[in-house]
Order: sequence, then C-alpha cells, then structure tokens
Amino acid sequence: MQIWLNLLVVVQMLAAIAMIGLVLVQHGKGADMGASFGSGASGSLFGATGSANFLSRSTAVCATVFFVATLGIAMLSDAGGARESAGTSVLDRAAPAASAPAASAAAPAASVAPGIPTQ
Repeated sequence: MQIWLNLLVVVQMLAAIAMIGLVLVQHGKGADMGASFGSGASGSLFGATGSANFLSRSTAVCATVFFVATLGIAMLSDAGGARESAGTSVLDRAAPAASAPAASAAAPAASVAPGIPTQ
C-alpha cells in the first residue's frame, strides 16, 4: 500500500511541475498587442494559433492528472487511518486522552508541602 502512495506522490509532483512550466510558457491576453509591433507568429514554435490549443490542452491534462493523484493520495491515506480506528469516530478516540490529564491533576494536590496553605 505504501508503494502506491509513494507512486502517487511522485506522479502528483511531476504533474505539478509540468503544469507550472506550461502555465509559465503560455502568453496572456495582453500579449497579442506585441504582435502588432512586429513580433508576429513567424517566430512561434507552434504557428499562429497552434500554441494556444496545444498549451491549453496540455495544461488541462496535467491538471486532471494532478487532481486524480490528489484524490488517490487522500483515499489511500484515509484507508490506513480507517483500519486503525476500527469503526470509532475521532471524538471517541480523543475521549480517553482528554480524561487522562484530569485524573493525573488530582495527584499533585496530595503531594503539597505541609507549610503551604491550600484552598
């Protein structure tokens, strides 16, 4: 189970890095104004309209892979916690831990020095 979790973390990190790179390569809507001053599509790698479609679709694929990996990590990490809890809720597991300090709080009161007044 741990191997699948590690594999999903690696896939998630690679998708995140690829998505960051693709977003940084894309140009915004205001970048078309530069084309009117001589920097047209002749120097473009993907042609005049090909870059928007290719980069947009690649970003969407990376985002889909990222979210699927995130959901898989959440399901695998929750499956490990569900086996340990044996059907109890979070509040039921926290109740014994909350009652333990209350029981130990009475013990120091009995060991108060004889010369110190208590209330």
